Amino acid sequence: MTALPKTGAAWAEVAERMRQMAGGDVKWRDGKAAVYVFNAGPEIEQVQKEAYALFASENGLGPAAFPSLRQMEAEVVGFGLSLLHGPEGAVGNMTSGGTDSILMAVKAARDFARQDRGLTGPLNLVLPRSAHPAFDKACAVMEIEVRRTPLKDLLADPEAIEAACDDHTIMIVGSAPCFPYGLVDPIAALGELAQRKDLWLHVDACVGGYIAPFVRMNGAPVPAFDFEVPGVSSMSADLHKYGYCAKGASTVFFRSEALRRRMIFEVGDWPAGKMVTPTLAGTRPGGAIAAAWAVMNVLGEAGYRAKHGEVTAAREAIEAGVRSQGWRVLGEPLLGITAFTREDLNPFAVLKKLFERGWVTSAVTEPRGLHLMLSPVHLAVADRYLEDLAWASDAARADGGKPAEARYGG
Repeated sequence: MTALPKTGAAWAEVAERMRQMAGGDVKWRDGKAAVYVFNAGPEIEQVQKEAYALFASENGLGPAAFPSLRQMEAEVVGFGLSLLHGPEGAVGNMTSGGTDSILMAVKAARDFARQDRGLTGPLNLVLPRSAHPAFDKACAVMEIEVRRTPLKDLLADPEAIEAACDDHTIMIVGSAPCFPYGLVDPIAALGELAQRKDLWLHVDACVGGYIAPFVRMNGAPVPAFDFEVPGVSSMSADLHKYGYCAKGASTVFFRSEALRRRMIFEVGDWPAGKMVTPTLAGTRPGGAIAAAWAVMNVLGEAGYRAKHGEVTAAREAIEAGVRSQGWRVLGEPLLGITAFTREDLNPFAVLKKLFERGWVTSAVTEPRGLHLMLSPVHLAVADRYLEDLAWASDAARADGGKPAEARYGG
């Protein structure tokens, strides 16, 4: 246990201690991290920090006190809806991150099922094996049964999802893309199922929501995945991922206000008056809202297209390189995530060796393979990564393939 200092220290001294503590962190500004950090370059990092600092003390809980934050949030939500084919009447809010967005979408679907559809008794949520564990967390909080279904060619299988649904299913899920493989589920087919069975379809675009539209603009054949699919009821999309905004910032969207209203929390029987919050948080840091608004205005459509063109080029270069080394890319990624495997090596042992060279990346377990979530900075270091991957593969083979644990978070 560490006790609070009896007396305070000078900021210069504290700052130096912080820099020393950071000495052992991954060198993400050098492109050594392909997970956790989305690096669009020093200029955007500066925008994040300066915009955040301008509104670091302001509180999104009080829109009447801070109409600037209300306006910025409304515009950020509008940016997202315009990119994701939001129809007339579509609405949304900013949240603290993807887990927050997903939890609030599940809460809205649960309350809609109870209050609008009249469901009673146990409820369940049906999602593919590859969908994010944030859905499990949301269901654990709300005591909803989780039903995961097998994949077909690493994608959600609409037939398996339909077979797992019943009269107590409150939501089905598709990913655009899923985190493990970076592949976009067949959202159009899931949308058809949702319409036919009157189901709430949530598209988890936490990773893809702010990259897929621009990759499509750049000419890639990204399939329909957003509100242009009529059966989609809600979506989640993280600003602090491929929106390159400061953490923590995400968005949750609904096709209509009738769906969104079930997300809102309101209590009036309290000595301090009515309390209304749109998302899980009460206090919401104004800095995250302001930084998101600033970054999106600085980049604009042209800036995002350019940044995501670099991500695509980095992924294509790395995929070509790993294939030449004997690895097999899983599926046909189109966005910023790629995963690859091989049968003659233990990929987890290779991951361990890459860590020795300073690379902090992740892995997949089904099948065992390596996983990269790429940023624009990785275009400049793709050759260095491939060189170190070749070295790590040889070193792992010579070392007898002693594995590291595949882990994301924690």
